[in-house]
Amino acid sequence: MEEPRIKVGICDRYPEIKVRFNGAYRPNGGFLTGEFTARPEGKGVVLSDAFGREVIRGPEIRLTAERGAIFSLSEVTIGVRFHWERREEQTFAGDLRFLPAGEGTITAVNEISVEDYLVSVVSSEMGGKAPFAFLKAHAIASRSWLVAMLRRGVRPREEGDRPETAFRCEREVIRWYDREDHDRFDVCADDHCQRYQGITGRAAGRAAEAVRETRGVFLIRDGEICDARYHKVCGGLTEDYATCWEEKTVPYLTHVSDSARPHPPIRTERDAERWILSCPAVYCDTKDHELLKRIIPALDRETADFFRWQASYAREELEGILRAKTGIDFGVLHGIVPLERGPSGRIRRLRIDGSKKTMIVGKELEIRRWLSPSHLYSSAFIVSTHRSPSGVPSRFTLYGAGWGHGVGLCQIGAAVMAAKGFGEEEILRHYFRGAALVKRY
Repeated sequence: MEEPRIKVGICDRYPEIKVRFNGAYRPNGGFLTGEFTARPEGKGVVLSDAFGREVIRGPEIRLTAERGAIFSLSEVTIGVRFHWERREEQTFAGDLRFLPAGEGTITAVNEISVEDYLVSVVSSEMGGKAPFAFLKAHAIASRSWLVAMLRRGVRPREEGDRPETAFRCEREVIRWYDREDHDRFDVCADDHCQRYQGITGRAAGRAAEAVRETRGVFLIRDGEICDARYHKVCGGLTEDYATCWEEKTVPYLTHVSDSARPHPPIRTERDAERWILSCPAVYCDTKDHELLKRIIPALDRETADFFRWQASYAREELEGILRAKTGIDFGVLHGIVPLERGPSGRIRRLRIDGSKKTMIVGKELEIRRWLSPSHLYSSAFIVSTHRSPSGVPSRFTLYGAGWGHGVGLCQIGAAVMAAKGFGEEEILRHYFRGAALVKRY
């Protein structure tokens, strides 16, 4: 097996993209340095210099880095539709392509080797000063997920097909989101796939060393590279694959306790209430604030209380959020009722009862999107309903656990395991049961 090269979508469907070439970038002839703007025109793309003069025009524009040149893109949106969404300038190595994306927009795609890509992923996902065994475990998990995804490929689409939608009818919407909605590149640069925020953070920490020491190492189960999912904080129990994505069992993506001592899975609403309102002894509930500063990037340190959290809405506020997110007028909101949970307590089917409409929604991420202006931290929550004297709900308070989908490796838990002396293989075997580490190139 040879090291693959991949295509990473950095800016997708932008009306224009500003780029600065730091060093020589070569199109079909000559070379470019300095500042330029790429815009859609007709069915193609035009690249203009800082004075507005056209430099290149074509169905697409491809630029190749010369002698280690790098490029910077302005106003890159990160955390798309999450509560930390913002724009910033980011700098990247490798080659650059501008592609028309339709409806007066273009896409910027970075072509780069897998190992160079992973250095940015590891340093973007977690702090570069995190325990070294954790950084190596993360590099192996990220590499495995990426190559497993590349081997799955993108299934053919029919006109009007939305690949993330599993089921929809008058009273129920079941939807999940995976990387199959990217058809102009392999992966995006945001949390939808893996964070890839350029080379700015490479100088800090040991991410590059962790990638180098694990070069070509993958998680393998039954001869296949594992689809090694991960998330920020499981909340004490990890989740089964089918709670979040297709209805199938993935043997190495089943629930485990985030501790040396096993905790029973959530089976009932009473189990969920006891679990979410408790503080069990688990790895991801660390009180070591100095360790958290080393583990969590500055962006994520803005998010507090992620092990156990709450979100509270006046009834009218939540009715407005639901209208904005779904286009459905539920009328007066009467109740939010969990119907089915996974073993971590994450809800996979939820009923929303209103005076005008009752709907069932799933899966995990769609529930989080419906009940928040951005996203809830997770779908592992219980609902407390406050009612007026007339019996009409006046406020809904959600008490929740964890941050993310909960499947696979718990990043905070794994980092705490490394701080306690566990090696990268022990960490990965804990979260991905039955998997082994194998060097493939």
